[in-house]
Amino acid sequence: MASSVSVSKLIENYDLKLCNPGIDTDRIRITVPDINRPSLEWTGYFEHFDKNRVQIIGFTENSYVEQMDTALKLNIYEKLMSQRFPCIVFCRGMEPDQELVDAGTKYGVPVLITQKTTSSFMAEIIRWLNVELAPCISIHGVLVDVYGEGVLIMGESGIGKSEAAIELIKRGHRLVTDDVVELRKVSDETLIGTAPDITRHFIELRGIGIIDVKALFGVESVKETQGIDMVIKLEEWNRDKEYDRLGLNEEYTEFLGNKVVSYSIPIRPGRNLAVIVEAAAVNHRQKKMGYNAAQELYRRVQENLGRPREE
Repeated sequence: MASSVSVSKLIENYDLKLCNPGIDTDRIRITVPDINRPSLEWTGYFEHFDKNRVQIIGFTENSYVEQMDTALKLNIYEKLMSQRFPCIVFCRGMEPDQELVDAGTKYGVPVLITQKTTSSFMAEIIRWLNVELAPCISIHGVLVDVYGEGVLIMGESGIGKSEAAIELIKRGHRLVTDDVVELRKVSDETLIGTAPDITRHFIELRGIGIIDVKALFGVESVKETQGIDMVIKLEEWNRDKEYDRLGLNEEYTEFLGNKVVSYSIPIRPGRNLAVIVEAAAVNHRQKKMGYNAAQELYRRVQENLGRPREE
């Protein structure tokens, strides 16, 4: 997994209010995507408490604490905050006790507030942490959103990946990243691609230089993240190589243990790469919906061969 994500990034991403601003939230790191809602902990049971998790306080937990005896409450706050977990978040805009904030400050635990409901915030933060902390690699390529399909274009430097991406952008599709793609394994079925912060929205065109896609083509021409649905490998045309002309047998490329459908596209003068990528994306979507043109052609041929010839 990626090593960690800072509490500061969590605060910024969800516009959280920090109740004890004296704490350096850049230094505090979240290392696991799991969260916890303290329940038994309010009764003083900390036997199996996981101090690596973000703690979430909902209406039920807050109501229970409010009816506790003051002395018992202070004792629980002390035990809870001494675990030194990454942070504690109060949902629904609920304000924590000043005693809890003081205990958090004492042990360096950020006390945060969100206006979101408990269930929605839990779902969002789990999804976000799973992406941020997922296993990650960087590869050379271009990632574009074509008709909702995440198309990863790969090939040697100078073969035309960026040029194909520009043409796709002009045709209404969206750029995720050029040159370097950060791939994260969110699950055994899903890979998410993003751009490094330093190169986000930029494309390098040989002979022209760096262009800002967002500035030139507008905000609708870029996208922050995209699932990887297919890989297109661009390669120089080789007369001696046999290329797949039917597509009955699919090839796959493996990233972080996940297999992604892959197509090898030979490059030669006169071929419109953008149109080919669009056709591949639509064809891939059709396959996911249950229609395979190659199999349909094969079926028709088999039916035609089985018919008796007319005299």
